[in-house]
Amino acid sequence: MWIYKLVFENIIAHRYNIWQHEKGAIDMAGNRVEKDLVGARVVPEDAYYGIHSLRAQENFPITGHKLHPQMIESLAHVKKACAEANRQAGAVPETVARAIEQACDEILEGRFRDQFIVDPVQGGAGTSTNMNANEVIAIRAIEILGGTKGDYTLVNPNDHVNRGQSTNDVYPSCGRMTAYVLMGNLLKALDGLIAAFHKKAEEFDADRSTLPVNRSAHQRQDAVPMRLGQEFQAYARVMEREKGRLLRARDEMLALNLGGTAIGTRLNAHPVFVERVVPILAEQTGIPFVKCEDLIDGTQNADAYPALSGALNTVRSAKDFFF
Repeated sequence: MWIYKLVFENIIAHRYNIWQHEKGAIDMAGNRVEKDLVGARVVPEDAYYGIHSLRAQENFPITGHKLHPQMIESLAHVKKACAEANRQAGAVPETVARAIEQACDEILEGRFRDQFIVDPVQGGAGTSTNMNANEVIAIRAIEILGGTKGDYTLVNPNDHVNRGQSTNDVYPSCGRMTAYVLMGNLLKALDGLIAAFHKKAEEFDADRSTLPVNRSAHQRQDAVPMRLGQEFQAYARVMEREKGRLLRARDEMLALNLGGTAIGTRLNAHPVFVERVVPILAEQTGIPFVKCEDLIDGTQNADAYPALSGALNTVRSAKDFFF
């Protein structure tokens, strides 16, 4: 019931703010008014997010966390690639596409991170996060073109930044990119752990004064001795196998459904955009992304994620067993 109470309170507060604005009760200094199909909202003048992000922030106050920095970078990379693909397709004017790409580059440099205000846990399969990115990029692009924040006649979050896209292909593609990049750090740490096990195995084998007594599998009783180096060598071997599983799961993150739009049928996406967007993304990131062989399959099925989760859980279980 709490969610209904929250939604009701938000609606009442929203209608009160509009009424106050219409009555002239709100000091509009330092604010701007944006409108959508629901109505009008007062947005801080210096904000790079817009009305959709503001509504989402109010509708989904779930965890209090911010979007992971790598996910923000993935969104910027994807939106930049989409702008370039749309420019090549002639679907977005060159001046607008270039402004969008510059705005994405600035986000990748670390700017505007505080403007991603939507809770990472939300309803709508990531639509609010996608729109948060669209609005931040559009508003910065408007400034680049000499306009003022909120003048969406110059650059529109939907018609330009999100052209030929859907949350259903953008969000999963960003999720896969984020997982791929973050796994790079994990694999480096795993390499360090494997090397440490091998090193300790050699050290313990050189000093044979320590002979742990191992227990049997079923009765858990003291059984026969082994060298401590042999024990650590076995730890190294299992982690090497776990690394192989992680690498295979990571490779599955390279297939993107970007260009499939809502359900994988490429609806409302220019054919040139569909063919070019993933190769452009691969070129600009240096990551060998490929377009899903079947975009409907790539949009509908999420089997790569539980495979990755399973590999990560196995690594964790092995670590827990050691320590």
